[in-house]
Formats: sequence, structure tokens, C-alpha cells
Amino acid sequence: QVQLVESGGGLVQAGGSLKLSCAASGSIFRLNTMGWYRQALGKKRELVAQITSGGSTNYADSVKGRFTISRDNAKNTVYLQMNSLKPEDTAVYYCRLTQSLFDYWGQGTQVTVSS
Repeated sequence: QVQLVESGGGLVQAGGSLKLSCAASGSIFRLNTMGWYRQALGKKRELVAQITSGGSTNYADSVKGRFTISRDNAKNTVYLQMNSLKPEDTAVYYCRLTQSLFDYWGQGTQVTVSS
């Protein structure tokens, strides 16, 4: 089994920065993808960014140039550096690990950006 523990959420002003962390534990396969999703109130959950164990990344168009995803394979941890935050970035952010036939999700962490 796999567990994901998120940290780093909180309240920031527009234009500010925040860094999220997600540490995975359990039976982690060598080949996997970790990513961040978010769900704003009244909206669908959407992909923010993802990164493979080989380092390939994908970003939502809305965050390109502002957010950076990275990972530390030795620690089984994925990070999301968020800069130039906007009020529309306000959402619950979820960490996800995909490996083999299985998806694993963190509990979610609230990010609120005030204007």
C-alpha cells in the first residue's frame, strides 16, 4: 500500500509564493508518475502538473511559467513551487501517485490566495 502526506498549503497574498511538498511511503515502484491536481469550489478537479520518475513534466496552460514541479526520488517526494500566485489559484491541492494499475491520492491541502 502507498500513503501520501502533503504539506505547505496556506494563505498567501496575490503575487506571493508557496511551496507544496508530498512525501510518498510504502511500496513505491521504480517507474511511476507523481502529480498535483486541484479542485476549486464548484469546479472539476484538474491537473496542475505531473512528473515521471524519469523527470518528464507536464503543466496545465494556466500555470506554465509560474509553477515548477520537481521530485526527489531518493525521498519519494514531489514538490510544487508556486510563484506569482493569483486568486484563481485558490483550491484544494491533491497529490497523486500513479504506478502499475493503481492510483493513490493524498488527503488534499488548502491553498488560498487573497487579492
